This record gives sequence, structure tokens and C-alpha cells, in this order.
Amino acid sequence: MSAIKNMYPERSSIYRAWSTWEKISFRFAFIFFILLVVPIQFSWYKKLFEDFSFYGLLANVSGFRPEFIEISSESGKWGIDSYATWTIAAIISAIGTAIWTWLASRRQRLSYNQLYYWLRVLVRYRIGLGLIAFGFIKFYPMQMPFPSIANLHTDLGDYAPFKLYWQSVGVSVWYQIFLGFLEIGAGILMFFRATTAIGAIINAGVLYNIAHANFAYDGAVHVYSSYFVLLSLFLLILYIPDLYRLFIKKEAITPQYYRIKLDSRTKRRGYYLAKALFILVFVFVYGAYRYDFHYYQGRLKEPVIPGLSKAVGHYTVSQFILNGDTLTYSPYDSVRWHDAVFERYSTLVYKVNKKQPIDLRNGTPHKTDLFKDYEFTGRAGGRVYLYYEIDSLENAIYVVNKGRKFNENFEKENKKENEVNLKKLYQTSIRDSIGILKWKYERPSTEQIVLSGQDVSFDSIKVVLDRIPEQPLLGKGWFSENKKYTYVQ
Repeated sequence: MSAIKNMYPERSSIYRAWSTWEKISFRFAFIFFILLVVPIQFSWYKKLFEDFSFYGLLANVSGFRPEFIEISSESGKWGIDSYATWTIAAIISAIGTAIWTWLASRRQRLSYNQLYYWLRVLVRYRIGLGLIAFGFIKFYPMQMPFPSIANLHTDLGDYAPFKLYWQSVGVSVWYQIFLGFLEIGAGILMFFRATTAIGAIINAGVLYNIAHANFAYDGAVHVYSSYFVLLSLFLLILYIPDLYRLFIKKEAITPQYYRIKLDSRTKRRGYYLAKALFILVFVFVYGAYRYDFHYYQGRLKEPVIPGLSKAVGHYTVSQFILNGDTLTYSPYDSVRWHDAVFERYSTLVYKVNKKQPIDLRNGTPHKTDLFKDYEFTGRAGGRVYLYYEIDSLENAIYVVNKGRKFNENFEKENKKENEVNLKKLYQTSIRDSIGILKWKYERPSTEQIVLSGQDVSFDSIKVVLDRIPEQPLLGKGWFSENKKYTYVQ
């Protein structure tokens, strides 16, 4: 120990002997945070190597979430039980601390300065990677997409709380972009010792707000956001004594913290090169991948394939004919459509008085439009969401109910392109397995669309849709043009 003091005479107070309480606390913290930061679940490695790519490696490393157990209950999704993984990690850490303390009693170690240093490095970089990945999905605003027309015509009481919150953020695209910029910037601060304290303070504040909002609105992201709050608070522990003396006691301080010594030019060059390469890969290369996936490949939460030309709008169902019989409108009718929406992308939505499955997930970005579920998650109200592909030569559309459960093999085989080619699949046995329907469409006028064909019960239907004139107060949202997906206000 005296040799170390001689190497750093001006910092010798750092190398004091730790108290028994400090050693036990560190042992617990070391095991606990290793369990939460280092992937030890087999499922994580399985996912990593199932579809291995450089981007997949970056995404899986930065997006890692410790999940030892999943409790199937309301509290397990939105409440305290969802923190069961932390509880398990704490129990394992307590047992490990007891064993470690017993083994360490045979050897009187003065401190764990070096292990503490490297644990902090691991935690810093874990926060940095996670926040940068978190930030890019807001900086390229796709985590909370701009509300669709059907969303805007959904009754307030039919929304899950989280969907109301997410869509209110989605309306303000520049606010979402600012949040992403803030998270990316705060994440980058974690890569440097000199900015760790300010970065940890920002992260704890920003992520606490996200965790609190998800508790309040049942967003189911409270555990992941709380995770970064916990890691940030752990980093701040080192600075609390100096912060207390500076801001509370108003004393002048000279911060002194342990760090490894790079005592050769080769080590210093290697250190700076590794850090620069790390930042280049996880900030700029990863950011470029995200930009390409979102804006050029269409890996968004909402569809990107253009819908029927000049059909965007909210429609009233002026006529509904079932097997030759015209059905009059009734708000209690479970067969006749009440209204309909053609989105700017290839989604047709209609409403009936019939219970539909309610999906309470947050929606997942996919490349294939058929599997994008953000449109209908978090809402009720009897709306049916149909994905369709256009055959302009026959004036026909091929439609599939997006709310149905698709076979896992079917998803794997059709997840590489935006379209799945429903016209081709209609000629195969897949037609019945996923319920592909073929409807003719007519355009008697620019404000009217007529659809005809068979429904899922093989009944003949004819639906006359008349567009309702509206003056939207919000922007247009996302649209696609020549495979570029750009946001327009």
C-alpha cells in the first residue's frame, strides 16, 4: 500500500483501508450489479445467434434487459411484481456476499478500489449504451408514432391509459426528437469520467420521470427506465460526500477518486483508441443503422406501404348489403359496419358492435407491414384493422385481419420485405390459414368507394363508403415515397 501512495502522493487519501461495513456493502453491490448488467440468460444468447448480424449484435448489447422471471399478472406487468428480477438478484447477492465475506475473513484485504473502479466502468457503459439506443428511437421519432386517422376517431374511453400518453407525445414530434437528443447526449456523458456525475444526475432525473409516467399510465416500461435510475444512483454514491461538502457545507473541495494509471505511451494510445472506437461504433455507426432502418427500410411501428390512391379519410357507411339484403344502420349491429377509415398507408379500419381482442402491448417495429401492431394495441371499441395489398389491374384488394395470431413459421418466412404478396398467397393453402380475402373496389367519385366480395364467414357483402369532409388540425404524419419514409408536418 505504501508503494501505491508513493506513486500518487497527492491522492494518498484515496487508498485508506475500507471499513468492514464498506467492504460488505461493496461485495453485495458488485454481485448485484454484475447480475443486472452482464447478460446471463440463455434466451439472450439464443436471440443473438438466431439471426446474427453486426447491427443485431449492437442492438442486443445496447438493448439488454435482465429478466430472470416473468410473473403473469397485472402487477407482474405494471406493478411491483414486475421487479421480481431485482428481488432475485438481491437474494443471490446476499447469499454471495455471505460466502464472499466468509472467504475474505482469511485474508485481510484493505480495500476493493480496483474492483470498484471497473464495476463503475461497466455500469457507466451499460447506461451509456442503453440510453443511446433508447434515444435514437425518439430522435428518429418512431417510438411514439404520430396518431393515425383511426386513432384520432377512437373514443377517449376506448383507450388504455398508456396509449393516451404515447399518442400525446407522438403529436409533438419535435418534443419527442428533443427527448431523444437529451437521452443520447446523457448517454455519451457516461463514456467519460469527468462528466459521469452530471450525466448520472441528468439520467436519474429523466429516467425517473419516464418510470413515473409508466407507473401512472400503465406503460410497462417502468422497470427498464427504473433500471437506469438505479444504475445512475449507484454511480452518484461516490460523489455524495463531495457534493454535500460543496453545496451544503459550502466548503472548497478538491475531488480525489481512484483511477488506473496508464504508465506507458502504448497503454494510453490503446485506451484512447478503444474509447474512440467504442463511441464511433455505438453512436455513429449504430445511429446510421437506425436511420437507414427507419427512413429507408421502413422498420417502424406503423405501416409504410402506400394505401389506395387518394382514399385517405374517415368514411360513413351509407349502404351495407349482406347476401343481397340491405342492412339499416343500428349502433348495436355486430355485422354491419358503423364507419370506416382508409389510412395513408395500406390499412383499412372499420367499426362494428362486437368484442375484439384487446392487445395491451406497446407495439413492435417490424419490416413487414402485416405484422406491425402499434395501430390497434392499447385500444378497444370494436375496430377491426385490415392490412391490404392492391391489385390495380383487377381493381381488387387482398385483405387480412391484422389482429389475428399468425403462425410463427409464417412470420419467419415473411418478415424480410414490407409486403408479403397476398395475391400470390391467395392461390395457396395459406389463404385459409391466415384468412386472406379478395374484395373488388370501385371509385364512382373521388369521395366514394364501393367494396364487394366475401367476408370471413363466406357471406357476400357490398359496402358503400362516403368520405366525411374534415379539416384536420394536426399534421400529416409519416408517408412513403420511393421507399423513403419521411416525416411531414
